[in-house]
Amino acid sequence: MAAKLRKGDKVVVLSGRDKGKEGEIVSVDPKAGKAVVDGVNIAIRHTRQSQASQGGRIPKALPIDLSNLAVLDGNGKATRVGFRMDGDKKVRFAKTTGDVI
Repeated sequence: MAAKLRKGDKVVVLSGRDKGKEGEIVSVDPKAGKAVVDGVNIAIRHTRQSQASQGGRIPKALPIDLSNLAVLDGNGKATRVGFRMDGDKKVRFAKTTGDVI
Protein backbone atom coordinates (compact mmCIF):
# COMPACT_ATOMS: atom_id res chain seq x y z
CA MET A 1 0.00 0.00 0.00
CA ALA A 2 1.27 3.47 -0.84
CA ALA A 3 2.58 5.67 1.97
CA LYS A 4 0.34 8.60 2.81
CA LEU A 5 2.93 10.21 5.10
CA ARG A 6 6.53 10.55 3.97
CA LYS A 7 9.80 11.96 5.22
CA GLY A 8 9.84 15.75 4.84
CA ASP A 9 6.05 16.24 5.10
CA LYS A 10 4.75 19.05 7.33
CA VAL A 11 2.30 17.49 9.79
CA VAL A 12 0.11 18.40 12.77
CA VAL A 13 -0.53 16.14 15.78
CA LEU A 14 -4.22 15.23 16.16
CA SER A 15 -4.26 13.66 19.62
CA GLY A 16 -2.20 13.07 22.72
CA ARG A 17 0.02 15.21 24.90
CA ASP A 18 1.34 17.24 21.93
CA LYS A 19 -2.05 17.84 20.27
CA GLY A 20 -1.92 20.83 17.91
CA LYS A 21 1.87 20.93 17.56
CA GLU A 22 3.31 21.10 14.05
CA GLY A 23 6.57 19.73 12.73
CA GLU A 24 8.38 17.99 9.89
CA ILE A 25 8.70 14.23 9.61
CA VAL A 26 12.33 13.17 10.15
CA SER A 27 11.86 9.42 9.59
CA VAL A 28 9.07 6.90 9.03
CA ASP A 29 8.88 3.24 10.09
CA PRO A 30 6.04 1.77 7.99
CA LYS A 31 6.32 -1.70 9.53
CA ALA A 32 5.68 -0.33 13.04
CA GLY A 33 3.31 2.39 11.77
CA LYS A 34 5.24 5.17 13.50
CA ALA A 35 7.11 8.34 12.55
CA VAL A 36 9.58 10.65 14.26
CA VAL A 37 8.50 14.30 14.02
CA ASP A 38 10.89 17.15 14.77
CA GLY A 39 9.89 18.93 18.01
CA VAL A 40 7.05 16.53 18.91
CA ASN A 41 6.90 13.78 21.56
CA ILE A 42 10.13 14.92 23.22
CA ALA A 43 11.53 12.85 26.10
CA ILE A 44 14.61 13.37 28.25
CA ARG A 45 17.28 10.69 27.95
CA HIS A 46 20.14 10.50 30.45
CA THR A 47 23.43 9.64 28.78
CA ARG A 48 26.85 8.89 30.17
CA GLN A 49 29.71 11.17 29.20
CA SER A 50 32.16 9.83 26.63
CA GLN A 51 35.06 11.18 24.61
CA ALA A 52 32.71 12.03 21.74
CA SER A 53 29.81 13.60 23.66
CA GLN A 54 29.28 15.63 26.83
CA GLY A 55 26.52 13.50 28.35
CA GLY A 56 23.80 14.61 30.74
CA ARG A 57 20.10 15.12 30.05
CA ILE A 58 19.55 15.03 26.28
CA PRO A 59 16.12 15.78 24.75
CA LYS A 60 15.16 13.21 22.11
CA ALA A 61 12.15 12.99 19.77
CA LEU A 62 10.43 9.61 20.13
CA PRO A 63 8.23 7.91 17.50
CA ILE A 64 4.54 8.79 17.32
CA ASP A 65 1.81 6.69 15.72
CA LEU A 66 0.91 7.59 12.13
CA SER A 67 -2.80 7.62 12.99
CA ASN A 68 -2.17 10.64 15.26
CA LEU A 69 -0.70 12.75 12.43
CA ALA A 70 -2.29 14.69 9.57
CA VAL A 71 -0.61 16.42 6.64
CA LEU A 72 -0.82 20.22 6.39
CA ASP A 73 -2.19 21.55 3.11
CA GLY A 74 -1.22 24.81 1.38
CA ASN A 75 -3.46 26.82 3.74
CA GLY A 76 -1.80 25.34 6.86
CA LYS A 77 -4.80 23.20 7.83
CA ALA A 78 -4.92 19.45 8.53
CA THR A 79 -6.08 17.40 5.57
CA ARG A 80 -6.45 13.82 4.46
CA VAL A 81 -4.32 12.44 1.65
CA GLY A 82 -5.66 10.90 -1.54
CA PHE A 83 -4.08 9.40 -4.64
CA ARG A 84 -4.86 10.08 -8.28
CA MET A 85 -3.29 9.45 -11.64
CA ASP A 86 -1.57 12.48 -13.17
CA GLY A 87 -0.86 11.31 -16.69
CA ASP A 88 0.83 7.96 -16.15
CA LYS A 89 2.12 8.87 -12.68
CA LYS A 90 0.44 8.23 -9.30
CA VAL A 91 0.54 11.39 -7.12
CA ARG A 92 -0.61 12.32 -3.61
CA PHE A 93 -3.03 15.22 -3.21
CA ALA A 94 -4.72 17.10 -0.36
CA LYS A 95 -8.41 16.21 -0.08
CA THR A 96 -9.41 19.71 1.12
CA THR A 97 -7.76 21.76 -1.63
CA GLY A 98 -6.99 19.21 -4.32
CA ASP A 99 -3.37 20.43 -4.53
CA VAL A 100 -0.58 17.95 -5.18
CA ILE A 101 1.51 17.39 -2.05
